[in-house]
Amino acid sequence: MNTPYDRLMAKYRETALTNSTYMMLLWDMDTYMPPGGVDLRGEQLGLLSRLSHRMLTSDELGVLMGESEKVKGTFDEVQARNHYLFKREREIAVSVPEDLVAAHAKQGAVSRDAWAKARTAKDWRVFEPELEKMVDLSIKMAEATMDARGAKTVFDAMIDDYERGMTNGQAADLLADLRKALVPLADRLSERSKDADVSILSRRVPQKAQRDVVRDVVNLLGFDTVSDKARGRIDDTVHPFTIGYIDDVRIALKFTENGLFDSLMGGMHEAGHALYDQNMNHDWMYMPVSAGASMGVHESCSRFVENMIGTSRNFWSFYLPKLKTLTGALFSDVGLDDILRAMNRVERSKIRVKADEVTYGLHIAIRFEIERALFSGKVTVKELPHMWNELYDRYLQVKIDDDVEGVMQDVHWGMGAFGYFQSYAMGNLYDGMYVKTLDKTMPEWRHEIEMGKPQVVLGWLKENVHRWSSLYDPEKLVQRVTGSSLSSGPFVEYIERKYSGIWS
Repeated sequence: MNTPYDRLMAKYRETALTNSTYMMLLWDMDTYMPPGGVDLRGEQLGLLSRLSHRMLTSDELGVLMGESEKVKGTFDEVQARNHYLFKREREIAVSVPEDLVAAHAKQGAVSRDAWAKARTAKDWRVFEPELEKMVDLSIKMAEATMDARGAKTVFDAMIDDYERGMTNGQAADLLADLRKALVPLADRLSERSKDADVSILSRRVPQKAQRDVVRDVVNLLGFDTVSDKARGRIDDTVHPFTIGYIDDVRIALKFTENGLFDSLMGGMHEAGHALYDQNMNHDWMYMPVSAGASMGVHESCSRFVENMIGTSRNFWSFYLPKLKTLTGALFSDVGLDDILRAMNRVERSKIRVKADEVTYGLHIAIRFEIERALFSGKVTVKELPHMWNELYDRYLQVKIDDDVEGVMQDVHWGMGAFGYFQSYAMGNLYDGMYVKTLDKTMPEWRHEIEMGKPQVVLGWLKENVHRWSSLYDPEKLVQRVTGSSLSSGPFVEYIERKYSGIWS
């Protein structure tokens, strides 16, 4: 067939292929690219951004969109959603000058590199000027797209990029509710768990054994890296990430001598992302709907694997004997309660990616508050380290000793990913709602994990979340899955039940 809709989807296929090529260059940049390739990579990314932008803003596409608009009354649900998402993407692209798109992409490469160098040098001043440029370009991008997104503020436009339809006011209200519940929980549980022996988690494990453990766990979860039909792989990087598109999805992790459990939990988290990417409806490949509903939903998939499975008693009842087999005698003296308490100790810490489930939301609340202040003009880039340190003292009662463990601990701002952090918290809230639904509709799901069958509950996630891709906005998707509107209550209930079972 050669209908206007068919021709429209053929155009989107070119956009999808261009974007997936862009992602592979980002993967290479953070894994195997030589240090001297930064400037060239910036030019390459800038060019691909220009090409993608030209595709979206071309007159030819505009004509096709108009022709398709005339017959949209005949579309089925998927076709109508494809048309809506593509039209919205085009309207956003048309609102941004091509030079700005290229400059933003190029600066992302430069500022990410500056972030890495600043961390090595432990010198904020190396990163600050490049971050200022990234902030300025990001504001210009957001300002240009506000009308197309229906956003009232710059920060709303930034959040919309990751959580379509959510405003910073809505996010702020949810985070405020979460913070009110988590602070007293952190006070109570940090006192109860203070004597847990967490040294178990930092035992020296050869990196080969670490890689064997991580590979074994992610394959158990269903992220295939070994068969002749594998669509995934694992590589080394400084900051863990997942990138790819349905049939080629790649995890990158950081391995250190004393970091087996950091690598393992990072691997499970990224495997959750990767499975969502791979489990998108394959029939929709190269269509606008073939993407995640939002980064909050993406984070719900990753954090479900990491926390609801990876730090649970059920998982370690099954996996501890296997861990001992893969690591020799290194954990022969460790019992189930020992490892469960070590992994679920509640502690006010400095580093987000190492935070427990209870305090993690406070790390996100801090970042969200800083971004909200930055993009409302209340603070400048120069003032970020001070604000960061002050909020960590206020919310978590910890003193930041240097900017590597402070304002420079995350790569997101160097990438220009402003408005992203709240997605982690939304992911937790979605997970709380998933758990409440699972307990009603599949009460045996925890037992299946204990039997070494985590793919049973992940099958539920695939059926109810993954396969719908972006057919629905996150608010509607969660309503369909759980029958309820988003709130912090179910997540708080899950936390209280889980941790009371460990620290009764």
